[in-house]
Amino acid sequence: MDKIKILIADDHAVVRDGTRQILEHEPDMDVVAEAADGAEAIKLAGSAHPDVAIIDIAMPGVDGIEATKQIKQLYPSIAVLILSAYDDDQFVFSLLEAGAAGYLLKSVRGRELIEAVRQVHAGESVLHPSIARKVLNRFVSTPGKPAGQKTTEVLSDREIEVLKMATRGLSNQEIADELCLSLRTVQAHLGHIFNKLQVSSRTEAVVRALKEGWVTLEDIP
Repeated sequence: MDKIKILIADDHAVVRDGTRQILEHEPDMDVVAEAADGAEAIKLAGSAHPDVAIIDIAMPGVDGIEATKQIKQLYPSIAVLILSAYDDDQFVFSLLEAGAAGYLLKSVRGRELIEAVRQVHAGESVLHPSIARKVLNRFVSTPGKPAGQKTTEVLSDREIEVLKMATRGLSNQEIADELCLSLRTVQAHLGHIFNKLQVSSRTEAVVRALKEGWVTLEDIP
């Protein structure tokens, strides 16, 4: 089985050590690089070829927001998972705009972090519950805003259905169960959605759908 290759970027050595120890106990994970600042994280993203980059916001020099932006521009296939002490709106929205696939607070337990790494690697969305609602409220299309492309010009009816369920926070398996499809079929639909929207994670796809008005708060319980 191929292991998930992970880059950890945090300016505190003790945090990097602790995070590495949590992840490397897992048989399907391998920490391939560690960075103490954003510039080093960008460099290592190119040389170590991680699948997932776990990035802190507050780092000296190049911060986590700029590091995320550059990593996603240079290496779009890398899934970025933010692990931060902050849930201030300005950080959350800037990082999701930059292309982060997930955003967790450092108060999460080790098991939650492990599952989050697996989820973003599989293309799923990972948002701390307190952050998920902020995202919906911030990015949802405002009434009277000029419409962008019609959804049907970009996605098929089934893809729209899958994307709406993803916005509700359903896992791939839950979407499959609700639509009476196989898990592989749902993953294929999401892959097509990512390709059409030129994104690499469910979080990015959901943010785009909310901005375009393809999904509204009425679609979300």
